[in-house]
Amino acid sequence: MSFTIYPAIDMRDGKCVRLEQGDFNKQTVYGDNPFEVAQKFAEAGASWIHMVDLDGAKEGSKQNAEHVVKVARDLNCKVQIGGGIRSEEDVTYYLDRGVDRVIIGSLAIRDLPLTKQLLKKFKEKIVIGLDARDGYVATEGWLERSEVKAVDLGKELAEAGAETFIYTDIAKDGMLQGPNTEEIVRLASETSVNVIASGGIQGLEDLRELKKYQQQNVIGSIVGKALYTDRFKLSDALSEEER
Repeated sequence: MSFTIYPAIDMRDGKCVRLEQGDFNKQTVYGDNPFEVAQKFAEAGASWIHMVDLDGAKEGSKQNAEHVVKVARDLNCKVQIGGGIRSEEDVTYYLDRGVDRVIIGSLAIRDLPLTKQLLKKFKEKIVIGLDARDGYVATEGWLERSEVKAVDLGKELAEAGAETFIYTDIAKDGMLQGPNTEEIVRLASETSVNVIASGGIQGLEDLRELKKYQQQNVIGSIVGKALYTDRFKLSDALSEEER
């Protein structure tokens, strides 16, 4: 089983930004053009790019779709998108335009039956984003905390056919303090579903630690702020895929 690095592009108002712990008031802008950032990632050898429509997550509808579609159409890499996905129409909009995977987060809490239908229809094209605060799933751009535990939701969606989860510990996101490896491995173990780690990556040692669990369904890691703050180069992170 391979281990994949997913460089992240979080979009707000058409710009490439990073938030701290999902706080919209703690934003740093790292680029005015998401496509140009994606192009640099692709040129460095990234096979996947992870894109998030922050405006979409907050508003509940697609807000930065044109940037996502342009990356999927014009660059030689695969794309997964999350943020503002609230219907089957949203899913098909992206898949019909060359996006490889669509991430469902808030919808899994708001409409579990629809989420299960989408998993049945689109299979591996649907990724479930489990964004957790204190172990409970957060929704609506992380502005609201549900009463559903991430692992419990993961188990139910695994039974419904989910093949990939993205697990984000919100407390770690954008803080450069290391990932919540324990919870990531626990989710992978208890659901027997592939898990992509997200949040807190600060150095190559974090990627090496996560990769130790690739035979236990931890199949990759999303990397964001560490790249933008030059903690390491994407090319060095990508070399970890092959080791």
